[in-house]
Amino acid sequence: MLRIAKLTDYATLLMVRLARDPARSFSAAQLADELRIPLPTVAKLLKRLLQAHLLTSVRGVGGGYSLAHAPRAISVAEVVSAIEGPVALTECARGAGNCSLEGGCAAGSNWKLISRAVRVALEAVSLADMAMPPLQSVHVQALQEKKP
Repeated sequence: MLRIAKLTDYATLLMVRLARDPARSFSAAQLADELRIPLPTVAKLLKRLLQAHLLTSVRGVGGGYSLAHAPRAISVAEVVSAIEGPVALTECARGAGNCSLEGGCAAGSNWKLISRAVRVALEAVSLADMAMPPLQSVHVQALQEKKP
């Protein structure tokens, strides 16, 4: 079964919460309490999302975390990549030299194709889309037309 990691799921929840109120800043404690995610986990995720330039932070009273870009400008692929690294379903799909079997593997090019399709699908969904389920605004045509 293909699944995203629990930390990536939590990071997506954090980002969607911020996308629902993009003009507001939230403290790590507020996010942890509202989403019922342990504070140390929230702090770890916020740090990674800051490093990926998906969030901004302001220290002090009235400070907190907010999106670095408009919700429409941040894709789910960017959130996944910030936590897990590049979207790739197998080692060979991450690039040359990552798999000891790549020289004689008959499935490698197909895994790269599948990974690209997953990446394109994740790139087609923005935080704005995720903040307003169900995903009716995502067009199937966009999934088919986007190139890596």
